[in-house]
Amino acid sequence: MTDKRIVLSTVGSQEEARKIAHALVQEKIAACVNIVSPVESIYRWEGKVESAQEWLLIIKTIEPACERLRKILAELHSYDVPECVVLGIQDGNPAYLRWISDSVR
Repeated sequence: MTDKRIVLSTVGSQEEARKIAHALVQEKIAACVNIVSPVESIYRWEGKVESAQEWLLIIKTIEPACERLRKILAELHSYDVPECVVLGIQDGNPAYLRWISDSVR
């Protein structure tokens, strides 16, 4: 296992996705953020099954930056409970993994 992480989050608009992505890369909290759009999400919220069009953020970072990443998401995100799922990267292209480390402080 490496210290590299993929963080998943969804947002309600393309503008919000771009705002969060730019902030994370600008602040060197993420090396890269992919915006996948749109995705359809079906979920349970406040006892009801809901459906919404969302934009998926795939955020590449390192474990030590995850706490700062969660804080930025909480500040910039429009949802009451923003998704923030952190996945460990087991292995990968060494040069790419090094680039992630070099891009995040």
